[in-house]
Amino acid sequence: MRVAVIAITRNGARLGQKLRESMTGMELYVSSRYAGQTGSERVCFEPADLKCTITKIWKKYDGFIFIMAAGIVVRLIAPLLESKEIDPAVVVMDDCGTFAISLLSGHLGGANQLAERCAFACGARPVITTATDVNDLPSFDLLAKERDWLIDDISQVKHLNTLLLDDQEIAVVDPGGTTRCWLHGRGRVSFYDTFAEAVRSRARGFLFVTNRHLPPQTLPANLLILRPRNLVLGIGCNRGTPASEIEDFVTTHLKRLFLSIKSVCCIASAAAKSDEAGLLEYAARLGVPLKCYGSEELNRVPFPSPPSPHALAAIGSPGVAEPAAILASGGNRLLLKKVKSENVTLAVAELKES
Repeated sequence: MRVAVIAITRNGARLGQKLRESMTGMELYVSSRYAGQTGSERVCFEPADLKCTITKIWKKYDGFIFIMAAGIVVRLIAPLLESKEIDPAVVVMDDCGTFAISLLSGHLGGANQLAERCAFACGARPVITTATDVNDLPSFDLLAKERDWLIDDISQVKHLNTLLLDDQEIAVVDPGGTTRCWLHGRGRVSFYDTFAEAVRSRARGFLFVTNRHLPPQTLPANLLILRPRNLVLGIGCNRGTPASEIEDFVTTHLKRLFLSIKSVCCIASAAAKSDEAGLLEYAARLGVPLKCYGSEELNRVPFPSPPSPHALAAIGSPGVAEPAAILASGGNRLLLKKVKSENVTLAVAELKES
């Protein structure tokens, strides 16, 4: 986590220096008036340029620690805020280091944890105001963050957290069992094996953990879907195949299988495709890595489809999509055996549960 510490007073500069020395990933910005209160590893700004400085570096860091009055911070950052999904963590500390206040993005951004780290480093008191935390209840956005799951509709987090606070029943379907372990008995939660059983219950809210695409017309109100990133796309393609063609082919077959593109964690292919422009562009669109395997690795993997003479002649392996998907999934089963178009081959595997 990259964090900017910003100080505008003499004591603040000293406190910022202490934070930078005590915690990793910290970069100190200090008013030029008090540059002498810190070491050489800091960035100075003119007092009149505080707002401009923050605007310039806002997208550069995962979090900010402002050592100044909370009111100043609110006025400075208000025009920069976009959504709780992407806003950085913001912590405010007073000039004497008495309090470390989690001001913004407490869960998804990690401000609550950052405030606690600041408090530990400086002997301050952490100030956490998120309702679930102060009531010792779980929060489903924090669950998603800790497990690196994607939140299907961020607006539903608020509804379900409110139901937790109101002691209303929430029905959960999570085949992997992660949610049950994570909740530790907190909250009024019931667990079901299937979506249909959960929907028939008297619960006021619903949490489904799934990589399945669920038809909108079948979904209840107050439903939060969390997407585990556990699908691997094994892809082979002819040289020069555009990203749009790859995307259209993948989308068609995931829809056919009722699988969500939001659960894709990586694309797997042959080493010969590591510089394939269309494949790289498609991976970038999804925000996932492209994992490539050499022919020797691919050849060691048994796969169900008949060998491909074209692939064998091109890269020295009788298959790409299936063995690559199996390798990237940790040796797990295929959800989709190889399908092909004129330019693209696709196989889909699911990660082994750890």
